Amino acid sequence: MRAMLLLGAALAAFPATEGRAQTAAGAAEGAGEEIIVTARRRDERLADVPASVTVLTADTIRTTGIQTADAFVQLTPGVTIVTGTAEAGDTQINIRGINGARDAESSVALVVDGILKTNVAQLNQRQGTLRQIEVLKGPQGAYYGRNAAAGAIVMSTVKPGDTLEAGGRALYANNRTFEADAFVAAPLNDRVGAVLSAWYRTTDGWWTNRFLGSKTIDDQEVFAIDGRFVIEAGDATEIDMKGRFSTLRGASIAFNAAFHLPNFAGANPAFFEDVNAHRFDFYSNIRPTNAQDTFEFSGKIDHDFGPVRLTAWALYSNVKQNLVADGTSADFARYISAVNPAVASTVNACFASTAALTGYPLNPPAFIGQIPVPFIFAPANGSTFGPYSPTTCDGTQYQKRDQEDVSAEIRLVSNTDGPLSWQAGFYFLHIDRTVAINLAGDTGNGVIRQIYNPPTSTNPTSQLLADNFRTNVYAVFGAVDWDVTSRFTAGAALRYDIEKRRAIPLVPNVTDPFTGGPINPGQAFGPLVEKSDDWSQVQPKVTLSFRPTPATNIYANWGIGFKSGGFNNQGSATIVQQNFVDFIGAQVRIRDDYDKETSNAVEAGVKGTLFDGRLSYDVAGYFTSVKDMQFFEFFVGGFGLLRVVSNIDKVHIWGGEFNLSAQVRDGWTVFGAANILGSEIRANSSRPDTVGNKSPYTADYTVNVGTQVRQPLGFGGLSGLLRFDWRLTGPTWFHTVQAQEKPTLFSGLLPGSALGLPAFVGNANYSIARRDAFGIFNLRAGIETGRWSLVGFAENLTDRRFVAEVIPAVEFGGSFISPGARRLVGVEGTIRF
Repeated sequence: MRAMLLLGAALAAFPATEGRAQTAAGAAEGAGEEIIVTARRRDERLADVPASVTVLTADTIRTTGIQTADAFVQLTPGVTIVTGTAEAGDTQINIRGINGARDAESSVALVVDGILKTNVAQLNQRQGTLRQIEVLKGPQGAYYGRNAAAGAIVMSTVKPGDTLEAGGRALYANNRTFEADAFVAAPLNDRVGAVLSAWYRTTDGWWTNRFLGSKTIDDQEVFAIDGRFVIEAGDATEIDMKGRFSTLRGASIAFNAAFHLPNFAGANPAFFEDVNAHRFDFYSNIRPTNAQDTFEFSGKIDHDFGPVRLTAWALYSNVKQNLVADGTSADFARYISAVNPAVASTVNACFASTAALTGYPLNPPAFIGQIPVPFIFAPANGSTFGPYSPTTCDGTQYQKRDQEDVSAEIRLVSNTDGPLSWQAGFYFLHIDRTVAINLAGDTGNGVIRQIYNPPTSTNPTSQLLADNFRTNVYAVFGAVDWDVTSRFTAGAALRYDIEKRRAIPLVPNVTDPFTGGPINPGQAFGPLVEKSDDWSQVQPKVTLSFRPTPATNIYANWGIGFKSGGFNNQGSATIVQQNFVDFIGAQVRIRDDYDKETSNAVEAGVKGTLFDGRLSYDVAGYFTSVKDMQFFEFFVGGFGLLRVVSNIDKVHIWGGEFNLSAQVRDGWTVFGAANILGSEIRANSSRPDTVGNKSPYTADYTVNVGTQVRQPLGFGGLSGLLRFDWRLTGPTWFHTVQAQEKPTLFSGLLPGSALGLPAFVGNANYSIARRDAFGIFNLRAGIETGRWSLVGFAENLTDRRFVAEVIPAVEFGGSFISPGARRLVGVEGTIRF
């Protein structure tokens, strides 16, 4: 690591991406080439934008091989991502300390070819053949709309031109990984052009299910096809129509459990395990699966009225996704007895599978004894399964997340030369979203993929959380930019959003056949009822820019970010109150609804170029105050599992960022970037004793360094290409509880158990739940011409082991952790026409 830090420092000592190509990704464009961006919803030079923006150009996209958010985020300082750990659509992007909480709305807007996508599941999907990616940091709602509280990702895809353009790419790597994509863009006549893109990827993944004897932990197969028609309907009108379909089949829930019970460590050290030292092993008896199908259609029209340009678009999107996996409640013996004889076969299957698997090796401290009774009640022959065990005693889970939405926007933009420009418009969105979690008994006959299964079925439902959420969003917006002088510009934008949401319960009024209680704990206080609420917010944005010299831009900006509030599955508050607050005195408060999140952010910096554009820099500082930050919590117990969103009342975030890049000579570029961040929870009524801790899911720092060399080989028009990238991600807490001791379910169970130990023995200590810093090397080397390339690549070259995500289940006594991507080595070929 010391050698890597020295190498990073050496490369970062070359200040510079070309000021016209300021990007932490290290663009390889030569001096004098301009980068045009749309950071303020209008075309302008990147050097003129009064904000820190990372741009990945077509050349960078091609030479790095990036296609989706999980790849390009790793090239962007101050930005981290967690994706695919539970399911493919489960993506959380953190920009400068603001995270997209799982099961809430995203904090990052995704805009593709000028159209705002509305489903967080699309953040890590392939979006066609990319031409440019812009990552904007800080509140962008005033310009880019809904859910841009932390920033915006703006993508441009290939558009048909006057001549035929086509290309293809194919790669093969270890773990039977194969990927191919192709596109063709062509004029159909003088007025009509079309683009057709397709993508296919399959992999067996790195991990094997030891019990099933198959690579079904992170395997995946994806196919996507995108079509686009662009029609010039007269000299002043353009119609742009796009359609997209993608399908994914793969695995889900790639988690292990790590326990954090220090007082149990004397009996077995594995009861107190650092998440960074965990050795992953998978052995569930249920094959985890994930299915996702996406269909989209959009239409956009641009009409030039002379002094004003009208842009209007409409989008229909339908994403259906579900997952199947083993359950998590074996430790708490939910399925070892039944009040309804109809589920006796489930109980019998649990005992039979335990007896048959006695002594089967599990990750310590988990073990299978002669009976499925927890070891604290049967020390001599009981079991400690942990979640996702090879027995049937942890049941099954089926989760459904379907979303259908329709959105539209009308925007008027001034179209005249002069010191003053403006834009104004209106936005509408309707969302119909169904979220359900069905926890059911396992008879050994598989999982029935539906929201509710009766007791007489082979997969009887034991706990059900299910709601339909319907949302209408209305917004008006406008912006004015003024060139006060040739050196000083100012801009102001304003957006007003209203979100109206309903929650309609889908849980039948039946009892749990295992415990005899309601199938949803919230029903203990009467039937679940429909709920509704609305949230609104004004989102201003102010930008200032001063150019003391043509090559220097001193800038500042301020803005307000906003994410709507919402509803958890009904019954969530009751589950937490009964199982944790009343039982063990846990200091946690969960509601069936959660508040809107707002943030107040300021940024100031300077960017510029030296040596005729061969050296560029961008240095910025920022401060953000977040009110009611939305945060994902995970609870596990005898009731099964629970996913909820809570609010952290106030969080302060501050930091500094720099991007430096230099074109050492023609064909050789070096680049370096870093973001150093501090944060503090200032108030948290959900967990009051976490005040003073850091913002969750936020790395203390990120560092990117690398180099790219492209040199002619002197024969056959061949050039050699070498690309090296190193990303260092700093220590990261994933919860508001950090380095603290907390009571757990064991604290409540031990005093009355056969062990008869005092309650404090069951307390957990979460000082070992922080992910350590880790560095990842990516290397690409090969040959190319103007039409084709052949490149060998290695992602995570040193096969660095790291944890992708840590989800502490605080009152459970441990964390659910997922492994990061291991080394991928292969060869890639491309061709262009």
